[in-house]
Amino acid sequence: MLEMSSIVVGLVVLFVIVLIFSGVVMVKQGYEYTIERFGRYTNTLSPGLHLIMPLVDRVGHRMLMMEQVLDIPTQEVITRDNAMVAADGVVFYQVLDASKGSYEVNNLQLAILNLTMTNLRTVMGSMDLDELLSKRDDINARLMSVVDEATQPWGVKITRIEIKDIEPPRDIVDAMARQMKAEREKRAAILEAEGQRESEIKRAEGQKRAAILQAEGRREAAYKDAEAREREAEAEAKATEMVSKAIGEGNAQAINYFVAQKYVEALQGFARSPNEKLIFMPMESTGIISSLGGISELFKELNKDGTPRRSVGSVPRTE
Repeated sequence: MLEMSSIVVGLVVLFVIVLIFSGVVMVKQGYEYTIERFGRYTNTLSPGLHLIMPLVDRVGHRMLMMEQVLDIPTQEVITRDNAMVAADGVVFYQVLDASKGSYEVNNLQLAILNLTMTNLRTVMGSMDLDELLSKRDDINARLMSVVDEATQPWGVKITRIEIKDIEPPRDIVDAMARQMKAEREKRAAILEAEGQRESEIKRAEGQKRAAILQAEGRREAAYKDAEAREREAEAEAKATEMVSKAIGEGNAQAINYFVAQKYVEALQGFARSPNEKLIFMPMESTGIISSLGGISELFKELNKDGTPRRSVGSVPRTE
């Protein structure tokens, strides 16, 4: 009898211990548990150790509260300009309300996946192929806005949607490659033409500048030549005036000077001629010598009178 009662007591104690432990719930970090009492939701347990009423309360759903990623499988989309493309992507989402995510929708991940796929076809189908390939950021933003608004009643926040690949048909890809090549060749031809035009402009400006500088040089040289000729004419006129004055005063040596000067200039002109020449001199050498002597006498007299002396170049001696 005692053994029977001890067994009963042991079973009761064991039942109490099991009952107590069944009322202890430990929630892991990153999760939240929903509690149901007789099948009805009552509250949500956050991470940590909790006590519930055994046989009355039970854990309904274990909801992962960390951000999750969901792959969007490849699907075909018809664009606004009737081009067939294949596209896929990923969705990042986070459950903010465990009770709504558990009881407002059945199979939360499947619901988010189907919602994203249908809106992906809607958004991409409203765009041309060129826009589709060049405006991925716009597609991502529009998709996230639409899907996030639709999932708010489920207690879910869509944090990001990214389109991974967009594959147009092969013939369209080849046509786009040819178009890109033609566009690049066009830009290269335009740049080459602009370069040639700039080169011609620079060359013309250089030639213009060179012509201006040459003209200025010729003008300066002409001015210097005219000035030199003017001074030479002034010197010649002064010398002629002096000779004329001496002749007017009856000085015979001045006549000899004038004749000898012209004679020497004529001989210098013959000597500078590049052609072969044979000169017959019908005058005597003594006449030239006497003329030169007259020149020296004239200069001696001019020096005595105090008049300016004119320098006479070296005269070649005639044998």
